[in-house]
Amino acid sequence: MVRKFDFLVIGSGLAGMSFALKVAHKGTVALICKAGLEEANTYFAQGGIASVTNLAVDNFEKHIEDTMIAGDWISDREAVEKVVRNAPEQIKELIKWGVNFDKKEDGEFDLHKEGGHSEFRILHHKDNTGAEIQTSLIEAVKQHPNITVLTDHYAVEIITQHHQGIIVTRHTPGIKCYGAYVLNEATGEVDTFLSKVTIMATGGCEAVYRHTTNPLVATGDGIAMVYRAKGAVKDMEFIQFHPTALFHPGDRPSFLITEAMRGYGGVLRTKDGKEFMQKYDPRLSLAPRDIVARAIDNEMKQRGEDHVYLDVTHKDPEETKKHFPNIYKKCLSIGIDITKEYIPVAPAAHYLCGGIKVDLDGQSSIRRLYAIGECSCTGLHGGNRLASNSLIEAVVYADAAAKHALSVLERYDFNEDIPEWNDEGTISTEERVLITQSMKEVNQIMEAYVGIVRSNTRLTRAWNRLDILYEETEALFKRSKATRELCELRNMINVGYLITKQAMERKESRGLHYTIDYPHVGK
Repeated sequence: MVRKFDFLVIGSGLAGMSFALKVAHKGTVALICKAGLEEANTYFAQGGIASVTNLAVDNFEKHIEDTMIAGDWISDREAVEKVVRNAPEQIKELIKWGVNFDKKEDGEFDLHKEGGHSEFRILHHKDNTGAEIQTSLIEAVKQHPNITVLTDHYAVEIITQHHQGIIVTRHTPGIKCYGAYVLNEATGEVDTFLSKVTIMATGGCEAVYRHTTNPLVATGDGIAMVYRAKGAVKDMEFIQFHPTALFHPGDRPSFLITEAMRGYGGVLRTKDGKEFMQKYDPRLSLAPRDIVARAIDNEMKQRGEDHVYLDVTHKDPEETKKHFPNIYKKCLSIGIDITKEYIPVAPAAHYLCGGIKVDLDGQSSIRRLYAIGECSCTGLHGGNRLASNSLIEAVVYADAAAKHALSVLERYDFNEDIPEWNDEGTISTEERVLITQSMKEVNQIMEAYVGIVRSNTRLTRAWNRLDILYEETEALFKRSKATRELCELRNMINVGYLITKQAMERKESRGLHYTIDYPHVGK
């Protein structure tokens, strides 16, 4: 089946939905969502969204400086300025769409301060800001007559000249995107979606790791599709590990214990109750995430332990419950009263700073294809993301991409010469164990060899193991009907390969990429 839309948006988090809302008055929009609308990464963001709002003490220059420092000075300054200076306007837009940020009794925003920020500038909704944003946008999207939401639809490949029999390489100029082949899980068929403009907003790839705070839909689909289509991908080695995920064996994904809890006064301790951050950084528990994650990793490895503790028992119990109701509830459900007991925590893969390389308008290296949100690499984060800069990046770049796409839409038409998906001669794979076991292997390889601390030997081993899985999975894909699980496995292997390859190419320790072979941080 062939379907046509002016705008094809792949992904339904903050980036994808806000783009859809910004362009729908000018054309038809398909919002492709591989699961349900609530399963986007946005929904699970606890901390908040960073924007300069209190001009009495804060200003753009401070936010820019904080972002550059966190990014280890390899952030793209133009991208940083763009996000920081456009943030307040986009906050107003979110409020217009129904998002409620917490306010104080005097009506001013109740701002949080998180690691790496020099001022209080994090807008939040209790400790579930992402859920508040996602549910507000879902309502707005559902009410828009021009937006067609397609849940349980899975993008398999983006369509380029390659699908017309033209040879496309990484050096081919003018690669164009004409839409995507999309698996309808209800029918099992792969449909052809033609578009004038395609937007990749598929989020991160942290499900390639065993321990992750991300929903397990974060398999790097958009990045893998664009890489296979010969698009540019950048900075994949910079994987942010959140230092404090709740340690509870069997939970996957891991429950996030927000940064704000350390901003609130939480103290990190070893299993025997001793503080340890003073050995690593003068900012103690409020040091940037990469420093805290490496410190915890080091303490755990030295002691042969699988977690450390976060302690808020010295804080007022009622205040703790008020500020962190969901964390309080979650910990209580596993028998821990955080007002009286330490919280067991360990690092988990949390955020990808790299992704599909884009310009200031969110355009990728493939024409007619934009990438926004976590799947993109704007240059904002550089070597490490500043806390709460991701949601604001998603909405600022959704705005930029929407403006650019609307300005060029009339130049484009549907390409009617695209063949439909051909799966003649393939069979339905009965061997699900081949897929599930390979997924576990990817998780183990990435966790063991491409984690918080790396080395040439570990990376080479990861590369060799992934290569075997790649050959096996491509052979399986060629002879099987497309299924979501099989496509996700393919994407996880592609993304694991990209993280490993780009980590091998960086001959220095920088930002989130720390290697014992080059321990001295590059300047």
